[in-house]
Amino acid sequence: MKLYYTSGACSLSPHIVLREAGLDFEIEAVDLAQKKTASGADFTRINPKGYVPALALDNGEVLTEGAAIVQYIADQKTESGLAPSAGTLERARMQEHLNYVATEYHKAFGPLFSPSSSEAEQTAAKSNIGRKLEYLESLFADGRDYLLGKRFSVADVYLFVVTSWAKHKDIDLSDYPKLSAFFERVAGRTKVQEALKAEGLA
Repeated sequence: MKLYYTSGACSLSPHIVLREAGLDFEIEAVDLAQKKTASGADFTRINPKGYVPALALDNGEVLTEGAAIVQYIADQKTESGLAPSAGTLERARMQEHLNYVATEYHKAFGPLFSPSSSEAEQTAAKSNIGRKLEYLESLFADGRDYLLGKRFSVADVYLFVVTSWAKHKDIDLSDYPKLSAFFERVAGRTKVQEALKAEGLA
């Protein structure tokens, strides 16, 4: 398998999951502005959507969308415990968290990464992110270590990656101590550190 990624982007999530699962894989960087891979390939021919992540499978197919990719990876190595069994309520809960991170939390950062966003739009985006952070903080109010309780899953990886963007966008997490503790807990994992180093982020 080969993961097409951009350093620090949401593609860091499947990168971490590949390492956590212990699968054999390669990574290739993508210049999203030029739509070129590090080897000079036209990335739009790999993923016509034009963004990362994209996972090229050994059978020649390409899988896109981070929430789908991380579940696929977890299901290739069920003994890793990175995802509950399909058809269980716990699996649906994990998907619930993945979908929230993808459609609400991740997307809320969009204006902060857009050079065309006005100051007012960026201020509104930070206010919106603040509401998401309040909700995420509430998820850990019962003392759980991870989104599924004591069980670490692919949903935690995606949440970790998006939360890592906050410090780069001057969003103070000190008002969210439980989420901050979660973030540090995930950051301390060996495979997370390996992925960060591989992308030049450590």
